[in-house]
Amino acid sequence: MTEPGTQTTHGDDGRARRTYASQDQGEEPPTPTMLEQMGGIPGLLASVIPVIVFVLINSLTSLTPAIWAAVGSAVGIGIWRAVRKQTIQPAVSGIFGVAICAFIAYRTGEARGFFLFGIWASLIYGGAFLISLLVRWPLVGVVWSALNGSGFAWRKVPKARLPYDIATIVWTVFFIARYVVQNQLYDADETGWLGVARIAMGTPLTAIAVLVTIWAVRRSGRILEQTAVRQAETEAAAVQGSPAAVVDDAAQNTAADAGRRATPEQ
Repeated sequence: MTEPGTQTTHGDDGRARRTYASQDQGEEPPTPTMLEQMGGIPGLLASVIPVIVFVLINSLTSLTPAIWAAVGSAVGIGIWRAVRKQTIQPAVSGIFGVAICAFIAYRTGEARGFFLFGIWASLIYGGAFLISLLVRWPLVGVVWSALNGSGFAWRKVPKARLPYDIATIVWTVFFIARYVVQNQLYDADETGWLGVARIAMGTPLTAIAVLVTIWAVRRSGRILEQTAVRQAETEAAAVQGSPAAVVDDAAQNTAADAGRRATPEQ
């Protein structure tokens, strides 16, 4: 009889296994994906709202109202997510980021200062991803392994490390591209186009990079599994082909022959 809150599944060996659907049975919840930790697609879309509000209010009024409107919209998003009982971690991060951007804009007295933090953050992130490639510790793999505690066995298998290299290259190109484009617009004092570039190179590129990251994680995991299976088969074949195994097989065959000879024919 199946216990409430459980479901029965069957593994490759045909044995039935029960998995608990709640944490009441002591089962840890599944590790959220990277996209879920970022708030999912709604979280990515909500991150651009303060930027849109800032650019619109600044073009219609002035810098100070735009700053307050951007911060207010970020706080409003956080409250909205809390009321809907959704994770507020992305909202808190968004409020913190908008507050920094607003402070820089206030201190510089220029609307383009609102984008300065993001520009330099893109350069730093891009540099970090690039360095991780050069030292053969692709940052995508490192971050993923740190999040789920899966270890770094993939570094010892070049084919398993390759997907993480590809995903890290994608993030590197995206961050460097953001820095180059937005820095040029900053120097040209194109606040409106800075907002457009921030949005166009924000959520869409991030979504693509996340998809590539998901592919890399799954691809690397499959390669590791296949490698482990091949190693197990090789070790089993080596054991079966060892002298001790051959002697043991010969002894068993001799004993079987002797048994047949000792048994009277019916």
